[in-house]
Amino acid sequence: MQMPASHSHAGPGAAGLPGSPLAWERIEALLHRVQKPGRYVGGEFNTVHKPWDEVATRVCLAFPDLYDLGMSNFSLMVLYDILNRQPDILAHRAYLPAPDMIQEMRAAGLPLYALEDYYPVAAFDILAISTAYEQLFTNALELMDLSGIPIRREDRNESHPLVIGGGHGTFNPEPITEFFDLFVIGEAEDLILDLVDTVHQTHDLPRVEQLRLLASTPGLYVPQFYQPVYASTGELARIEPTEPSVPHEVLKRIVPVLPPTPIRQIVPNIEIVFNRAVVEIHRGCTRGCRFCQAGSITRPVRERSVEEIVDTAEAIIDATGYEELALLSLSSADYSHITDLIPQLRARFEGRHISTSLPSLRIDAFSVELAETLSEGRRSGFTFAPEAGSEELRYRINKNITTEELLQVATTVFERGWRVIKLYFMIGLPTETDADVEAIIDMTHQVRKIGNQVGARRTEVHVSVSTFIPKPHTSFQWEPLADAATIERRQSMLREGIRGRGLQLSWNPYMSSQLEALLARGDRRLNELVERAWHLGARFDAWDDWRNEDAWHRAIAELPGEGLQAQFDSPEAFLDFYLTRRRAEEETLPWDHLQSGVEKRFFLQDYRRSREGKLLVDCREQCHACGILQNYAELRTEEWACPVLV
Repeated sequence: MQMPASHSHAGPGAAGLPGSPLAWERIEALLHRVQKPGRYVGGEFNTVHKPWDEVATRVCLAFPDLYDLGMSNFSLMVLYDILNRQPDILAHRAYLPAPDMIQEMRAAGLPLYALEDYYPVAAFDILAISTAYEQLFTNALELMDLSGIPIRREDRNESHPLVIGGGHGTFNPEPITEFFDLFVIGEAEDLILDLVDTVHQTHDLPRVEQLRLLASTPGLYVPQFYQPVYASTGELARIEPTEPSVPHEVLKRIVPVLPPTPIRQIVPNIEIVFNRAVVEIHRGCTRGCRFCQAGSITRPVRERSVEEIVDTAEAIIDATGYEELALLSLSSADYSHITDLIPQLRARFEGRHISTSLPSLRIDAFSVELAETLSEGRRSGFTFAPEAGSEELRYRINKNITTEELLQVATTVFERGWRVIKLYFMIGLPTETDADVEAIIDMTHQVRKIGNQVGARRTEVHVSVSTFIPKPHTSFQWEPLADAATIERRQSMLREGIRGRGLQLSWNPYMSSQLEALLARGDRRLNELVERAWHLGARFDAWDDWRNEDAWHRAIAELPGEGLQAQFDSPEAFLDFYLTRRRAEEETLPWDHLQSGVEKRFFLQDYRRSREGKLLVDCREQCHACGILQNYAELRTEEWACPVLV
């Protein structure tokens, strides 16, 4: 393999010391021993290169999972663009290698490096690690260790990068607070420049003084300045600031107007999960699904204009050569100008064979019309997410779709030529009964029957069933995780009921749901557990092929940490406390001091509404006083698209 021409400055004899790039020959020597060497060579089209010694601050943006996933992460794409637009800032990327490459790098004594110019991750001023979801927590430790950076912040000093966490997982980072210097709570687009400037201005100060100044920046959470206090029964009593200058609560940072979408998006070396141009058309959601954390923490809704989207899309296609465009949002059909946008995109790209996709659509006839408009004759799979089988349970989770409506949409989909319908459900939802699970089976067979009648044997129904996780900052944050016996019995019901020609069923192992719930809902005492599991071999917890369940079982059995050992006399008691115990309404939750802008009293009101089976209408129709307006009153501008502004 020849060294990419764009990396010629990292040539023979490079020392691989902090401030010096690794020698290409050291990297190249490993590539013939691993799968997908294209993950590790860099040189992608549209990467940014700046002279290392001519910038004030160097930031490594790291995604602690495979290149194949990290290259599809839109948030890192946006931050890469924002930072590199500044003449005195350099931003490079790093991803966690696959296990085969990790083994080869450790054997060769090769530290993790950024892809742009092969500088060691440890040489950067700032290491910003995505904690987009909880299964990345042990990977973050692996990434630091592979970089030669001590995993515990108490073992690091001013010679090490400042380690920052960001992403949705930071809305409860308590299980990993011992490993990160600080966390970005909320949206980092404008916050990141404030952060980098403060780091640069304070680089000569002791780390604790630097962090003290950073803690005063809105949206930054510095965990070492907060102390949890526990009741004698084990519940969290409160979290107290230990510094007078830090706020009692950290309110998420938001941008009132969405920043420009990156134009020169990096084109990957290999096929990745989502290999296409991306434009975020709007952010936030007004649907109010009670299980959905993303819908809560991304409020309020902010939209781009049709003109901006179309012009940006054309510029990205011209700058990348992509032939597919994805319109990114939580619910694409809810973009208020979608009926104007689609024909304008088609007109702009007429004759260029550019396909457009809407990754998320609601269940209604309008979504089918949109998909048909975009499909241009291609009819493969159409995806619905009813979430629950029965209407009663859908109302309890605030999913306002009747079975009759869903079956009518399925009929329309098959009549218009789609061959496969994919249905996504959850089991273990609050108040769920066996009858609700039977309703999933019945709905599946009704959809399959429609397919037989309309499309004969060519049609298929694929059903994917996940286990409900009660996430922080949702109306269900007090609910327990369903126990193993219940989930396994209901999975068995589904396996027995969803069989036959044209039917496919998939589900996730209970252990993976158990782990996600533990990390999502845990408090600061779990730091010892996460570290112990990592030492025992836990990595890639989101991957069925690589998840080391034994490492977690052993770590839980050992109950590392004096606090845990004193509180729980068995692993079963530990798991019941964190997972299968309903939280009291008055209980202090580990994330209560980190505010999403939607207030706890609103979640509690909505939690009670769920118990009564009451729907909450879309907040485009009626304001429910969730707290966004109260917490961000200064953002009441015409550009802000929150539909409830008055």
